[in-house]
Amino acid sequence: MKKMSLCLNHRFVVATILLYSSTMLTYVTCTETSLQPNIVLIMADDLGIGDIGCYGNNTMRTPNIDNVAKDGVMLTHHIAAAPLCTPSRAAFMTGRYPIRSGMDNGHRVRVLLFTASSGGLPKNETTFAALLQKQGYATGIVGKWHLGVNCESRGDHCHHPLNHGFDFFYGIPFTNFHDCKPGERSAILTDFQDKLCLVNQTLLVGLLMLLVLKWTGLTSTDWRTIVWLMVFCSLFFGAWYCVFGFVRLWNCLVMRNHDIVQQPSNGETLPTRMIEEALAFIERNQRKPFLLLMSFLHVHTPFFTTKAFIGKSKHGTYGDNVEEMDWHVGQIVKAIDNVGLTNKTLIHFTSDHGGSVDSVGSNGEHDGGWNGIYRGKKGFAGWEGGIRVPGIFRWPGLLPSNKKIDEPTSLMDIYSTVVGLAGASLPQDRVIDGRDLMPLLKGDVQHSEHEFLFHYCGAALNAVRWHPKGSDTVWKAHFFTPKLEAGACYQSEICGCHGNYVINHDPPLLFDLSKDPSEMNPVSPHTEPLFHEIQKQIQKGVEEHRKTLTSVPLQLSWNNVLWKPWLQPCCGTFPFCWCDKDSNVSIVMQEANQ
Repeated sequence: MKKMSLCLNHRFVVATILLYSSTMLTYVTCTETSLQPNIVLIMADDLGIGDIGCYGNNTMRTPNIDNVAKDGVMLTHHIAAAPLCTPSRAAFMTGRYPIRSGMDNGHRVRVLLFTASSGGLPKNETTFAALLQKQGYATGIVGKWHLGVNCESRGDHCHHPLNHGFDFFYGIPFTNFHDCKPGERSAILTDFQDKLCLVNQTLLVGLLMLLVLKWTGLTSTDWRTIVWLMVFCSLFFGAWYCVFGFVRLWNCLVMRNHDIVQQPSNGETLPTRMIEEALAFIERNQRKPFLLLMSFLHVHTPFFTTKAFIGKSKHGTYGDNVEEMDWHVGQIVKAIDNVGLTNKTLIHFTSDHGGSVDSVGSNGEHDGGWNGIYRGKKGFAGWEGGIRVPGIFRWPGLLPSNKKIDEPTSLMDIYSTVVGLAGASLPQDRVIDGRDLMPLLKGDVQHSEHEFLFHYCGAALNAVRWHPKGSDTVWKAHFFTPKLEAGACYQSEICGCHGNYVINHDPPLLFDLSKDPSEMNPVSPHTEPLFHEIQKQIQKGVEEHRKTLTSVPLQLSWNNVLWKPWLQPCCGTFPFCWCDKDSNVSIVMQEANQ
């Protein structure tokens, strides 16, 4: 009896130890994977969804991005909130449609044009970086910002990343554009510049003719009037040339935190310096939770590609740039793995919007690649090609590997997702349009929380996506579409959103995206028995959505986007803005050359 009692006690002790060990192992595993994970958000610029191998491209080499998808979850129905940089990035940072923050409008200009514009992400908007910063995260952004700098004075930096929740910023406050590459033609309001140039030439010819007539005695115009005309012509030319002639010197600059370290920027070395800064950020913050937003300049024109990748792809300068970006992605993933943070880090790869497939720079380089099967491109209102983007997530130990999800999701969802992972609460004083993706990514639920997604062209509601609850069908209704045949989109590469620039549809043009993702064959009452009921449900969704909108100041009004000299960031004494404090670059590309 005594032996039996000892045996039972022994078994009880062993069972207790095993249970305790199992519990501790589970706790440690959960702690390592889910307690305030590191978050790395990688955003390409102007990348087409069809440019990546895992999304169907078999001629572009993107092995590093493909491996991230293989090790994680790939969203095939991931949508940007706008087909242009500034409004899309505003929505990404705030989890809200850009119309809610005034970061889109119905005018021709729908992006910030100058570093000395007064518009930008409003101070009262709360970014996910700000919320994670309060949770103890180290927060950094490397690369492109394009959400404004100053409001009222040159140094107030009201729109700057460091005033929107980031501890560290290295990159360009504006964007990469043709003016930043010597030898390229200006890309800002080119048709307007052409008109101003014509006016200047006309004034000059007229003034010269007047002088000839005066000298030959064929006119009685007094010299005082002629002098005043000369002053007027000089001022007109000076105003035009100051705004557009010095664009490269003033718009193209690199900042580290609040300081300008290079003006104008050196695009040949900037991508290398950016990846070095990203790797250094990971290294110095590896012992505490961190948020890194790696906002690439790739693959926006003009292309700055290092020698190791020039001429290596099958798709010219664009392909070279894509493949270099893929290598940079690999360096970031490798850095995470090398410091032992693989299971503690969520990595997300995406693009700010679709690619631009037919623009050509003055040196013959093509701006954009392939948007896959999707119709349209960057700037083409609500067509899928301009807003359907890659959505790849990797988090070994928590997310499944090699999984595809076809449910409609949004770039705005990143906001709610990372805020939830950090243990923060969503703001309660405003509408947040993004949804937490973790239940969907982990497989806890099978359907997206989005029943409706709304697509704006400027301030006008352009299209609506309806995913009925419990259904696999996704309907999309276009209230208007841009006029492509009139060339309205191709002259400025951005489609107009009103008046003669669009074709209105009544009833709205309706597509079944689950059967026709290319939006080539609209359904009608003859082909879809529920046509009128579908339109009715979509209209109800629109009415409910509009009830949540409030009037806000337009950040991209003409007054806010035009150049203001008193707001110009300047390394030196304005207008003599020049410095290079950041030209020394270590040899980070040695691996690529091997």
